[in-house]
Amino acid sequence: MPLQVKEITIEEHYQFLKTYETFSFLQLPSWAEVKKGWRAKSIGWFDEKRIVSVGLVLSRNIPKTKLSLFYLPEGPVLNPDYAKEVLNWLAPLKDYAQKNNAFALKIGPQITVATWQSSTIKNSISDKKYKTITDVESDRINPYGVEIAKKLQQLGGKQGKSNVEGFGDVQPRFVFAIEVANKTDEELLSSFSQEWRRNIKRAEKNLVTIKQVTFQDLNTFHQLYKETAQRDKFTPRPLSYFQQMWKSLNENSQGLCEMRLYIAEQENVVHAACLWVKVGKHVWYSYGASSTSGRELRPSNAIQWQMLKDARDAGADLYDMRGISATLSEKSPLFGLLRFKIGTGGKVVQYVGEWDFIFKSIVYRAYQFALARRG
Repeated sequence: MPLQVKEITIEEHYQFLKTYETFSFLQLPSWAEVKKGWRAKSIGWFDEKRIVSVGLVLSRNIPKTKLSLFYLPEGPVLNPDYAKEVLNWLAPLKDYAQKNNAFALKIGPQITVATWQSSTIKNSISDKKYKTITDVESDRINPYGVEIAKKLQQLGGKQGKSNVEGFGDVQPRFVFAIEVANKTDEELLSSFSQEWRRNIKRAEKNLVTIKQVTFQDLNTFHQLYKETAQRDKFTPRPLSYFQQMWKSLNENSQGLCEMRLYIAEQENVVHAACLWVKVGKHVWYSYGASSTSGRELRPSNAIQWQMLKDARDAGADLYDMRGISATLSEKSPLFGLLRFKIGTGGKVVQYVGEWDFIFKSIVYRAYQFALARRG
């Protein structure tokens, strides 16, 4: 029997999330405070009177119309006992979206489809016969995730094709993660490549120090972030975005989330800075920035090493370095990111990804065209 979807209070939303070990911080009600220009609703799936799943819905209107896109970033947060019966939770969600004038619904539940160990990816790159990660036989298939992805497609879901030379969609379809629970420093380092271990030692020899700093230091991070944006040719977010992110996640999440800022400096000159976010047993490397000067000091390796150890010490099972492209071509401009991350000896994780359910195709195509023009 299909579940019922209803709007719930923020307090009801938080009470449900408190029963879960981990979920994406993008599904916290407080995340809505960060996304200026979007409206937000908390919704719950009800099995009779009991809430069994929840979601943060962000909606953005098309100007001069009542129509909007409904988006659940890295959500909904699904009870595993109900998630497999996709129609039972998807049908009422689609009905809810349409009744509230959505021209399309985008979802991206954090459910794993497959994983590849670093050694598998490295060997595949050396073979030079594989174009993408999905061409390589995975080390572990999650049949549960495969079935959910298959049903989402059968029920009309559309998925972007940008998984080769991009990151999947709005949120990454492929991420790189390292299991850190109960591992000593020596055990973690033993899985690192020789280059990574050498670069960490080089940073130590060059007296690069890593500090966890405060809200007031976000301006330092942002200066480096703007430099990174100019170098890598992307549009940077304003400082106010990160200030709001800090306040919302640290102060307005009922203790479910922690955000930290780390800097790497030498002789009081900051060469790298990163944002670290924790929910339950999961830590994300969320944003990173570095200066063009001082790269020979290897501050990026040093800061990742410290954040990874701190994730372990904070009780996390997984340190998530976030998105990678699926390409294995060394000619791709995104290949360097994969090469940097696989040096830590972790694993590539493929999620079911983001799926679009389209209710008004003409409006949806116009919206996609407008997004493409904005870049």
